[in-house]
Amino acid sequence: MARRKKGDPVSGWLCLDKPYDLSSTSAVSRVRRAFNAQKGGHAGTLDPLATGILPIALGEATKTVPFLVDADKAYRFTIQWGRNTTTLDREGETTGTSDVRPTREQVEAELAAFIGEVDQIPPNYSAIKVDGERAYDLARDGVEFELATRKVTIHALRVLDAPDADHIVLEMECGKGTYVRAVARDLAAALGTCGHVDQLRRTRVGRFSEDTAISLETLENLSYEARLSEALLPVETALDDIPALAVTDEDAFRLAQGRAIVLLPRQVETLKAELTPGDRTVSAMVGERLVALCEMRAGRLNPVRVFQLT
Repeated sequence: MARRKKGDPVSGWLCLDKPYDLSSTSAVSRVRRAFNAQKGGHAGTLDPLATGILPIALGEATKTVPFLVDADKAYRFTIQWGRNTTTLDREGETTGTSDVRPTREQVEAELAAFIGEVDQIPPNYSAIKVDGERAYDLARDGVEFELATRKVTIHALRVLDAPDADHIVLEMECGKGTYVRAVARDLAAALGTCGHVDQLRRTRVGRFSEDTAISLETLENLSYEARLSEALLPVETALDDIPALAVTDEDAFRLAQGRAIVLLPRQVETLKAELTPGDRTVSAMVGERLVALCEMRAGRLNPVRVFQLT
């Protein structure tokens, strides 16, 4: 006899505005408790030091998390000049100091070298695994190791403000795997000084932005008023870049059973025009209900992930 899952079968996305000094895992736990949801997860870890957009998936939406993890992101962050730290942010121990204070003009002149596909060494205090262990655990234990250089893509990097000689505020739009703390480290080094991240806010993950973000306080108020459903976004919110195909109830039934459906030639041509090169993923919809994520091959849709949504 199957064990009954604890909680309610809640499905959807929540665009959380994560507060300072709260881990991503703790944020998911608080959201799950608010909804009494059976299952939850997040798309892209946000450090406790950071605030901002943390997309949280509940129920069936967890099946779409991989599509959002790969999405582009945007950050607003402040660098404080004059001190390097172990963690590359203000909470780390000092590893070096400098009296050099770059001007806004000097910073702006250096930014072009950081835009495009660039080589980046991730921070030692990161979730990357080294021989099966998290890098931040090894770093905290004093283990010496080196992380390999990775290719990352930075679409845009600009100065927003320079409030005083010790601080500068920047905005960055980037692809997956880009570390803001590493950008601060490398920019300071390029300018012949020391620096670390003093403030960090993520402003966008894919189509999740500050416009639709909700705070934990607001979420808890909605819970008291039995209006939590107002905060939930549809499961397919994370699939914004994936072509959608309307299918019949009969085809939806076949897909739900794990069976492929045959496409009409005009459907194949329409989907080919919408798919990016090398991609075959299509979402099958009945009205506004997501039925399955499928792979299109040889004129057929083969279900890869099936959704139990009502």
